[in-house]
Amino acid sequence: MAPLIVQKYGGSSVADPEKIKNVARRVAETVARGHRVVVVVSAMGKTTDGLLALAAGITSNPDPREMDMLLATGEQVTIGLLAMALHALGLPARSFTGPQVGLYTDAVHTKARITRITAERISAALDAGQTVVVAGFQGMTEAGDITTLGRGGSDLTGVALAAALKADVCEIFTDVDGVYTADPNVVPDARKLARVAYDEMLEMSSLGARVLQSRSVEFAKKYGVPVHVRSTFKPDPGTLVTREDDDMEDVVVTGITHDRGQAKVSILRVPDRPGIAAQVFGGLGAEHIVVDMIVQNISRDGLTDISFTLPRADRQRAERVLTGIAKEIGAEGVVADDRVAKVSIVGVGMRSHSGVAARVFATLATEGINIQMISTSEIAVSCVIEDKYTELAVRALHDTFELGRDR
Repeated sequence: MAPLIVQKYGGSSVADPEKIKNVARRVAETVARGHRVVVVVSAMGKTTDGLLALAAGITSNPDPREMDMLLATGEQVTIGLLAMALHALGLPARSFTGPQVGLYTDAVHTKARITRITAERISAALDAGQTVVVAGFQGMTEAGDITTLGRGGSDLTGVALAAALKADVCEIFTDVDGVYTADPNVVPDARKLARVAYDEMLEMSSLGARVLQSRSVEFAKKYGVPVHVRSTFKPDPGTLVTREDDDMEDVVVTGITHDRGQAKVSILRVPDRPGIAAQVFGGLGAEHIVVDMIVQNISRDGLTDISFTLPRADRQRAERVLTGIAKEIGAEGVVADDRVAKVSIVGVGMRSHSGVAARVFATLATEGINIQMISTSEIAVSCVIEDKYTELAVRALHDTFELGRDR
């Protein structure tokens, strides 16, 4: 049987009719090389932002279920147009929405998680010699309600379908030509990486790299799906995200990431007794607010401060939740700061090399950058700093670890 490739094209790749025709030509070239192809697409260009603006014009607090009904329409436009473009090239094609291909999710609207995929209609279409075009970013609950998978959810759709169909590779086509040692817009001498381990890509995605959605990398690692990140507009090879091998540990740091979409929230003078932290973060969890770095100060007079970071978009909601919790537990109050950013270094080689964190702290100190919070994992060190120093910090760390040098 011919090899199966899942190709995912992002919004910038299908932003207008000419770009959709270009995608159709690339798909046709892949089919001509003897592959069966499933194509996953995002909404065209800024369509999703436009839909969000329409909702904001109606209400400041839209119902999440109805928001999903609205947002899911963007990808439906793209699949119809791309299928038409493939037909115009003489290629048999069939388009499907997420629900039509049996992509089931939980019921957490606007950021649902995939529970299972049947993919029977995809398999039948492939067996009939058709190229399949699937709407990314969307699925449905067991009760039949439409859901969306959150920002970057089309990446997750692509990887999940590749796993369900046991595809040979999932190609993620985007407006960048691979994964770089840092954002090339910030670091001019950033270098494209030929290969990245799943764990590195997972850390880089969750810490601010915008190339792949972190949940899609989790899925790829869990099911062993090779992911090839490449440019829609260039034929060059991109970056292969794959299993770790021994050579990868020779490089101490693989990349530098930064995230300016963070906020820091503190709940002040909290009674320092068992169960308080569970009450604070349980309240946030009930609202599906994802918390990142957490720091609790040393207790003084039986009181302490708890600080944490979270996506800036969730800050106001978190403040509302915490204000109520603060009154319940007798805390002094809640303060928030949007003027922060997270800068991180990532590399599987950090497991076998010492002194890496010290070099990070020394570099930031040399540049006069104060560190507000620190978080470490086996293969990453993250620092929360004042937002205005973000680019300086990234460039300084990139130089310190000589990431611009050919390996």
